[in-house]
Amino acid sequence: MCRMSVLAATALALGLAGASPAAAFSFRAKPQDAAPPQAPTAAPAPAAARKASAQERALAGGLDPLARAAFWARETNIDPTDLEAGLGLARALRGLGQTEEAAATVQRLAVLAPDNVEVLLELARTQLSRGQGFYGVAPALQAQTLAPGDWRAPFLLAMAYEQAQRDAEALAAHRRAVQLAPDNPAVLSNLAMFQAARGQAAEAEALLRQAAALPGATAVTRQNLALILGLQGRMAEAEALARQDLPPQLVANNLAYLRSASQAAATGGSGRSWDSVGSVQ
Repeated sequence: MCRMSVLAATALALGLAGASPAAAFSFRAKPQDAAPPQAPTAAPAPAAARKASAQERALAGGLDPLARAAFWARETNIDPTDLEAGLGLARALRGLGQTEEAAATVQRLAVLAPDNVEVLLELARTQLSRGQGFYGVAPALQAQTLAPGDWRAPFLLAMAYEQAQRDAEALAAHRRAVQLAPDNPAVLSNLAMFQAARGQAAEAEALLRQAAALPGATAVTRQNLALILGLQGRMAEAEALARQDLPPQLVANNLAYLRSASQAAATGGSGRSWDSVGSVQ
């Protein structure tokens, strides 16, 4: 955690000087001759909290989710209108699974900056994380209008439409995202999983193989490919891919699931629900 020391105000002690008689006899001073009482010395005002520097903010990205949330919470307390800090807090809360708190944070930002593309995209992500894709459609559409060349807007819009069970619009948004970012593994993978969920295993496999071969492909992409292969009964290929990223026990569990699912599919049973498959970026 980035530890910032906040300067505390130090109260100055006020001493009372003892008076000693100047002579054996004294006279009463006239009221106008009396020295005016001096006002007590005021304690210094607390120093204003300092916002983190650009370098400190960049380093916050390497903190664990809880520390990152605390860092950005402090920054938003210092300046509630700081969009970068608010977005950082919303993302950190979403990463911790605190989706309701994340939604409240980003909705406050949307009031401050209703046409900010980053705020709109984060609002869509937060709604998707809550499983409320219907409410992610509007901010994703607005972001797409404001930034028509940004692949992230149709990428999120496609998943929002999927959660809202609007498949035709979801497919169009997936295709638009691929058109804008044809070499992005996450974009290709999400379209592939959309196809797989609708029985287009061959098309999904081709896209996933393309995605897995691209620089920047993650374990999610490879494991999605392993899943598609396993559901088609191609267990050796699925196992080889699974072992690239997963520990042995998890591989064994996944293979057991795949064997069960592929057998169920072969006998007309229900397959996997794909609702949770996809990358929200």
